[in-house]
Amino acid sequence: MSVLKIEGGRPLNGKIKVQGAKNSALPILAATLLSRGGCEIRNCPRLKDVESAGKILAYLGCRVKRDGDAVFVDTTDLDRFDIPDGLMREMRSSVIFLGAIVGRAGEAKMSYPGGCELGPRPIDLHLSALRAMGVDIQEEGGMIICKADKLKGANISLAFPSVGATENAMLAATAAEGTTRIQNAATEPEIVDLQDFLNACGAVVRGAGTNMIEIQGARNMYPCKHDVIPDRIAAATFLCAVACAGGDIRLEGVNSTHLDSVLSILAEAGLRLEVRGDTIRAAKISGLARVGPVRTMPYPGFPTDAQAPVMAVMATARGCTIFVENIFDNRYRHVGELIRMGADIRVEGKVAIVNGVPTLSSATLNSTDLRGGAALVVAALGAEGESCVCDVNHIDRGYESVETALLELGAKIKRVDE
Repeated sequence: MSVLKIEGGRPLNGKIKVQGAKNSALPILAATLLSRGGCEIRNCPRLKDVESAGKILAYLGCRVKRDGDAVFVDTTDLDRFDIPDGLMREMRSSVIFLGAIVGRAGEAKMSYPGGCELGPRPIDLHLSALRAMGVDIQEEGGMIICKADKLKGANISLAFPSVGATENAMLAATAAEGTTRIQNAATEPEIVDLQDFLNACGAVVRGAGTNMIEIQGARNMYPCKHDVIPDRIAAATFLCAVACAGGDIRLEGVNSTHLDSVLSILAEAGLRLEVRGDTIRAAKISGLARVGPVRTMPYPGFPTDAQAPVMAVMATARGCTIFVENIFDNRYRHVGELIRMGADIRVEGKVAIVNGVPTLSSATLNSTDLRGGAALVVAALGAEGESCVCDVNHIDRGYESVETALLELGAKIKRVDE
C-alpha cells in the first residue's frame, strides 16, 4: 500500500501543466465503441480510472495502446457485450459504457458499478433514458441486462441534470433511428467535450452546454483524433494547495471559464488570482478570510468535486464558512480527518460549519475517497510537521502522479510503499 509523506509549511512556487480531464476522458473512451475503427485520444491522463476503462475496452475485444499522453483504441474487433463484475467494481463511472455498448451491439450486460462510497448514486435516470429509446432492461441478481432490436429516437426529460445519464443517453442516441432530445441535460464542460468528439466521428449532436441536447441518430460513425479538455477539478485542487501552503504558482493549459465558481470563492477568501489566456497565476500574499456560503450545485454552480479541497483551505481562514452539500449524501467523510489535524468543523446533515483555526497540525490520515483524499493532501501542505496520507489509491484515481506535480512546485512530498 502506498502512502504520501508530506512536510507542511513549505510555500509552493513555479509552474505546472494541468492534466487532461478524467471526467471527460472516461465517457470519450466509452464513445470510441461507436466509431468502428481506431481513435486517438490525446491529453488523456494516466489515472487508475483510465486504466480501468482500458481494461474494459480490451475485455470487449478492442485493441488499446498508450503512447505518452495519447491512448489509441481500435474497436474493429469488438466481440463481447458484457462487462464482468470485477471490472465494474473498479470505478463508479463504469456505467457510462452501458449506452455505448447498447448503441454498438444492441445488447449489454453488466453489474452495478463500484468506486468511491459517496452515498447513493442511483442509475435509474440512465435506465429510464435507455428505456425511452426502446431498450428492454431487466435487473436480475445485481445484473443489468439490456436488449434492443432497434433503438429509436425519443424525447427524454431528466428529473435531475445528471452528468452520467446525459452522457449515456447521448451515446445510445447516436445509434438510434430518428431524433433524440434530452431535456434538463447536464451542462458541464465535459458534456461539451463529448459532443465535440461524437461530432468529429460523424455524429450530429447539438446543444451541449445548454439544458437541451438534440441528437440526430443512425449516422455513419468513423474514427477520429481528439484532445481531451483540461481537468478543472485538478486545477482547482492545485489552487487550493497554494492557498493552504502559500507561495506563487502558475497553472498552464487551463480553461479558466470552467473554473469561474471556484475562482470567485478563492478570490473572495483573499487568494490573488490573475488569468491570462490559458494560464492562471495564484499567489497567497497574506492570511485568508471566511467566504459566503459555499453551496454545491450542478454546473455552472460550485462543483461538488471541489468542495473538500476548498474546505481544507477554509479550515485555517479567519472566521466561519458554511458549506452546503446538495449533490451527494456522504461527501463529508474527509471532515473527521481534518478534525484530527485540529480543524474546527461541525456537520449537521448536508451542512458543514467551518470555524477557521490559526494552524493545522500534522497527523496520520486515511484517504476515504478521491476528492476527500486530495483535500487531505492540500491540508497537509499547509500544516505544521510531517503528515502521512494513507490509501493513496483513491487519489490516484483522479490525479496524475500528484506528488510529482507538487515536487515541481517545491513541496516536500514523497510516496512510500508500506
